[in-house]
Amino acid sequence: MTLHLVFMGVSGSGKSTVATAVQARLGWELAEGDDFHPPENVRKMSEGTPLTDADRWGWLESLAAWTAERDARGEPTIITCSALREVYRDVLRRGGEGTFFVHCTGDKYLLIERMNAREHFMPPSLLESQLDTLEPLLDDEDGMDVDIALPVDAIVDRVLARLDLV
Repeated sequence: MTLHLVFMGVSGSGKSTVATAVQARLGWELAEGDDFHPPENVRKMSEGTPLTDADRWGWLESLAAWTAERDARGEPTIITCSALREVYRDVLRRGGEGTFFVHCTGDKYLLIERMNAREHFMPPSLLESQLDTLEPLLDDEDGMDVDIALPVDAIVDRVLARLDLV
């Protein structure tokens, strides 16, 4: 079974930072979920309008398709995607049986601080809507939570140890 890591969480949780650090260690192909958003989604978020489920389905399907292409070739992958709800994660799991979620979680004030310190189309004003939408990983979902207050290398070490990739 080919492994596919999904770094998930609300905006500002460090998904991309941690995913890039894991990619540096493993050398697996990485897809930045934000790059898969259609222009209309980016426009809405840039204007401070939360996405609806209808806005998200095509985006999630494109990420699952990207993963499935690589899964068919036996290539492990890393993607970043908010994956806020279980039904969204169900779509992403269609990309490959070996999909494993790493939920980057942290204090709301740390998230806001990070969002204010970066250049991104997602304004800090949308954080509350993401937190309201977020459904933590369920016990029957293959994944783990990581605390974003930890140093990136410590988070990477925990993820790789959990997956026996050290």
